[in-house]
Amino acid sequence: MIRTKITGTGSYLPKKILTNADFEKMVETSDEWILTRTGIKERHIAEDDEKTSDMALKAAERALKDANISSNDIDCIIVATITPDMSFPSVACILQDKLIAKNCMAFDFNAACTGFIYGLQLADALIKTGEAENVLLVASEKLSAITDYTDRNTCVLFGDGAGAVVLSKTDEDCGILSVFTGADGSKGELLKKHGGLTRLPFSKMTAYDYRNTFLYMDGKAIFKSAINRMTSSLTEALKKAGKDLSDLDMIIPHQANMRIIEMVKEFAKLNDDQVYVCLPKTGNTSASTIPIALDEAYKTGKLKRGMLLGLTAFGGGLTYGASVIRM
Repeated sequence: MIRTKITGTGSYLPKKILTNADFEKMVETSDEWILTRTGIKERHIAEDDEKTSDMALKAAERALKDANISSNDIDCIIVATITPDMSFPSVACILQDKLIAKNCMAFDFNAACTGFIYGLQLADALIKTGEAENVLLVASEKLSAITDYTDRNTCVLFGDGAGAVVLSKTDEDCGILSVFTGADGSKGELLKKHGGLTRLPFSKMTAYDYRNTFLYMDGKAIFKSAINRMTSSLTEALKKAGKDLSDLDMIIPHQANMRIIEMVKEFAKLNDDQVYVCLPKTGNTSASTIPIALDEAYKTGKLKRGMLLGLTAFGGGLTYGASVIRM
């Protein structure tokens, strides 16, 4: 039976760090307020000249090295991002050029914070249908480029970074057992950035409209939906895999808010060691949160080969999804 196995992982976080103390000097907030409501202590911020593709390259190179394959072995490059370098060409095509990866398909897609889960489903389908043997899946985000640093409700939440995995064809009894994804476009207005494209072109924008080039989020509404969708998605993914919550050795949830993570942990009836969290030092890096945490958990030895792993996420769109993987 053909399956899709994670054969390499990699991640990258920019050197610059914004702490909660830094935000106390920027907006009306405090370390206690941020930590109590989000669980975040610091976040990494890309340099002005550091692009999404630059971060993607560093994560990708580390994943390829971990998988012990060259860029020429890659049949497809998929990049999940809401903050591409430009409208086109895609980050994936820029990355293909930088990696000198010849004769492979390359494309971006936008599923916001659920991007990595959607990407797993796309890569799994390509491999199982014989269209690819090795897929490089990257999630890279420069959220600092679309964050309003005068809005205390959102600016403290987000950071920059990239994560990557190499997914390969295998006949071993491991790999992706299931992926469940979904969307609810009726709630799209709860989390958006609509300025600068066809809905509100730069040529039609007023000085007031400039704020629409930053992301907007209705935090309370998103919070409720996130918990519901992340737990129900994990249930559906487990059902597809023929597994139960009690079978899971570890879960890596989207790193958006510690209160959401705690609710998912309570739902899954897992202890602290079984829920991997890197949120306090990264903040919310959108599509990148899960692959960054996955790489860290694996490289530190907390996530081991043979373990049954659950991933679950929720993001703008609204999108949601989960995956069950035998490492």
